[in-house]
Amino acid sequence: MEIKIVRNVLEANDNLAAEIRQRTTASKTMLVNLMSSPGSGKTTLLEKLVPLLQNKGYRVGVIEGDIATTMDAERLQPLSIPVVQINTEMFGGDCHLGAEVISPALDNLDLSELDIVFIENVGNLVCPAEFDTGADLNIVVLSVTEGADKPLKYPLMFRVCQMALISKTDLLPYLHLEIDLLRQNIRIVNPQIEMLAVSALTGEGLETISDWLISNLRI
Repeated sequence: MEIKIVRNVLEANDNLAAEIRQRTTASKTMLVNLMSSPGSGKTTLLEKLVPLLQNKGYRVGVIEGDIATTMDAERLQPLSIPVVQINTEMFGGDCHLGAEVISPALDNLDLSELDIVFIENVGNLVCPAEFDTGADLNIVVLSVTEGADKPLKYPLMFRVCQMALISKTDLLPYLHLEIDLLRQNIRIVNPQIEMLAVSALTGEGLETISDWLISNLRI
């Protein structure tokens, strides 16, 4: 019985995710799901990446997911973009965003006026990878402070993503991290995944990731 319940929940989520894709396809809006551990730098990345996209003429919105508080959403307010907050505490503190909360969040955005909507998922390397949000692209952000073993320990996260951003590379001189080993471990889990080293502090990789996102836009 327990297995049946889990299957039904995932099937319902997948059906709703398919409906989300129909909506974003109709509006030609690309939905991008950012996932990572807490503190990997997702919000800081958005603070630097969104202005680059705006300067290139693209309209951006964000769905901000956290268990509690609006701290990250408040950090994005100076960007003058639409931001919808989802707090999962009222649902029992879910450690992920599923299609059932993304769909109503999209109701609060005018998709016809947005080229890209980022989902900043709840910080967790496990649960978010298990639930389809309806996103067109899944991106995992892994900071260099987390170690080279994480792709092997949390393989599903790297299997469901099209891009892995290795963040906070400005800290590499202070760490004993073999970045080539990290890349190798990511490739072991997902040979097709694209990888990019980024630093929101120095700007490394930000132009490249913005161009990569633009290349995936619906036209």
